[in-house]
Amino acid sequence: MPELNPKSFALAGGILWAACIFITTLISSYTGYAADFLNIVESVYPGYTITPVGSIIGAIYAFIDMFIGMYILIWLYNYFEKR
Repeated sequence: MPELNPKSFALAGGILWAACIFITTLISSYTGYAADFLNIVESVYPGYTITPVGSIIGAIYAFIDMFIGMYILIWLYNYFEKR
């Protein structure tokens, strides 16, 4: 079985998570939807707030967070798959 590409998976995961945080924050800033979830995210990402500007900050943090996590996950997967 061929190895999975960590960079491709990390980019895809980072973009997806950043888009989720961005869109959910924008919706929540106007309607209050998912405020409890975003309050947890707010406690994890410094400087992030449930505001339109916060949606950009959250998207940046989310991309970096998921990029690193997915890269490590796929790297570990490839490592154990070889064994």
